[in-house]
Amino acid sequence: VQLQASGGGLVQPGGSLRLSCAASGSISSINDMGWYRQAPGKQRELVAYIAKTGYTNYASSVKGRFTISRDNAKNTCYLQLNNLEPEDTAVYYCNALTWSAKNYWGRGTLVTVSS
Repeated sequence: VQLQASGGGLVQPGGSLRLSCAASGSISSINDMGWYRQAPGKQRELVAYIAKTGYTNYASSVKGRFTISRDNAKNTCYLQLNNLEPEDTAVYYCNALTWSAKNYWGRGTLVTVSS
């Protein structure tokens, strides 16, 4: 499985961004897709994930501001980031978890929230 993330950038506080993660390769083996982030000097943390069934889960810090979605026909996962805060500044990583519990990671995309 290969993952290609895109959509990061510089945005002002209160702004929005949309991240995309396109999967290729052994697509049928993917169950969950998700996003993690790593801020400078901090550990990587889960932001949100979505199962193939559509079940979603969010970190409490982003609930109500971020929305994860998935287009199984396009093998793409999206993360809509609204009402961004400086604390959301991080490198965001796309993740795919297969039915056999194998993890795949995409290259990170940098989100910077600053005025």
